[in-house]
Amino acid sequence: MSRKQQLHRPGPQPGPPADDTGCDILHVDMDAFFVSVELLYRPELRGRPVVVGGAGPRGVVAAASYEVRAYGVHSAMPMSRARRLCPRAVVLPPRHDVYARVSVAVMEIFRSITPLVEPLAMDEAFLDIAGALRRLGRPAEIAGLIRAQVFEQQGITCSVGVASTKFVAKLASTRCKPDGMLVVPADGVIEFLHDLPVAALWGVGERTEQSLTRLGLRTVRDLAEVPPAVLQRELGAAAGAHLHELAWGRDPRSVVPASPDKSIGAEETFDEDIGAPEVIRRELLRLAEKVGARMRAGGHVGRTVSVKLRMADFKTLTRARTLTDPTDLARVIYATACELYEATGLAGTPLRLVGVRVENLRAAGDAPRQLALGERETGWREAERVMDQAASRFGKGAVRPAVLMRPGDGRDRRDGGP
Repeated sequence: MSRKQQLHRPGPQPGPPADDTGCDILHVDMDAFFVSVELLYRPELRGRPVVVGGAGPRGVVAAASYEVRAYGVHSAMPMSRARRLCPRAVVLPPRHDVYARVSVAVMEIFRSITPLVEPLAMDEAFLDIAGALRRLGRPAEIAGLIRAQVFEQQGITCSVGVASTKFVAKLASTRCKPDGMLVVPADGVIEFLHDLPVAALWGVGERTEQSLTRLGLRTVRDLAEVPPAVLQRELGAAAGAHLHELAWGRDPRSVVPASPDKSIGAEETFDEDIGAPEVIRRELLRLAEKVGARMRAGGHVGRTVSVKLRMADFKTLTRARTLTDPTDLARVIYATACELYEATGLAGTPLRLVGVRVENLRAAGDAPRQLALGERETGWREAERVMDQAASRFGKGAVRPAVLMRPGDGRDRRDGGP
């Protein structure tokens, strides 16, 4: 049995099909994306409470399985709190290069349906499918096709909201998770919206919700029935008008195909502040390896390398340098990051966090092939691509620079493996 076959295939939604006429906007959201990808490599963890994130005392939850969410654990929660809520949760370190490769493949599936794809993150996107209806069928049929292709090709599930506007489509996908599809008919938007809590509206954060609660507004229906002037007086002209329009299902925004990522980076918050320059340089190498792998997975090269250095008192310095030629090589990124670190004069200063980022990205195919550190045909590009292939097949850390190995250990415990 393949690792994909260990999942349930997406099936038809219960009940009679809803009228999807005019519902040309889809919001597709991967289900617990980071966790779902990890479970492809760790199928024995399926059905157990699993968290992806930093394991140290300063770690944060990046993704949570639906099993662990039942304990109140959610993304962006401090890992220490997540462990208290669910002591038996399995914590896995994030592997962003692996997630990036799956994300690229998923976005390619979307773009095979329509060129009008607007990614919101690596695990979700809006699609305008109006131009695909004649070729592929009704909106609900296209949504089902996308769910099936994501599962068949990547072994993970997604949830799809089908609606006439972006706002309602996103709400719909949230309310059919996991592994579901929900159509909100164009003439049923008000009925769908008005029983929802006001916190469901875009732009309603904790402070805005408190302001609305003081006015006695708890549901979207309550908010819709309040004169716009009252909302504008309480929340400001722009926010008040915005929420009034959303409460009546009005969202004129179109799907705008996104430009390529502007930057790719990685950072690490240490469990304890670290000042030893050799340890900081080793961390810069680890981050450069991670950034380079993510860039190659996404088909990017970039010209500007930056470092982020946060001291014990939370004062943060960033320094950047623009290279002569664009690169996706970890060796080049690391060398530049080290030079930037040394130039700050912080060598020996205890640091709480370090980060590496590459900006000014472009498609790798549009850039001339660069040479590593001025050496001709050194083979570093080929070596790093072999490392990518090994990581894809055997797990992260199968091949890595010797300096990242610990004595008596076959891998860097912080990075982990499949």
